[in-house]
Amino acid sequence: MTLNCLKTKGGLLEGRPLNNKEKMKLITRDTDYALRAVCFIAKQSNKIVPVSKMIKELKMPGPFLRKILQVLNRKGILKSYKGQGGGFSLGVSPGGIYLVKLAEIFQGPLKLNDCIFRSKACPSVKVCALSTKLKKIERMVKRELSLITIASLIGRR
Repeated sequence: MTLNCLKTKGGLLEGRPLNNKEKMKLITRDTDYALRAVCFIAKQSNKIVPVSKMIKELKMPGPFLRKILQVLNRKGILKSYKGQGGGFSLGVSPGGIYLVKLAEIFQGPLKLNDCIFRSKACPSVKVCALSTKLKKIERMVKRELSLITIASLIGRR
């Protein structure tokens, strides 16, 4: 069974099969890398962790990881230390860092319910059965993601 994706082209909807690069992802690569980096830093027990160590241990591309870490630093999730012996440490306790927050930083608010007619308000939005069900799923997913902390992922209270 092949799933089709609706794409607009010249105002018309065109169905075509999804390829592997077009799979719907709840967690994007940016969020995944951020999550793995924050968990790695949290496991170091309040030490300053050099970026070079994270690149080596986590096998992530350096420039990409550095961008992720800088975003987390600006948002207060991490603290950065410059110079010799520099790196990153947590800016918040592992129990205060939620997966939903990391996802929102890198992906924006969780939204499963975009109407395909984005250019104008859908006339059926108030009675759309799919919209109602997707909103319910969206709330449930967000609630579940809100329960996941870095502490719970690394096995700390």
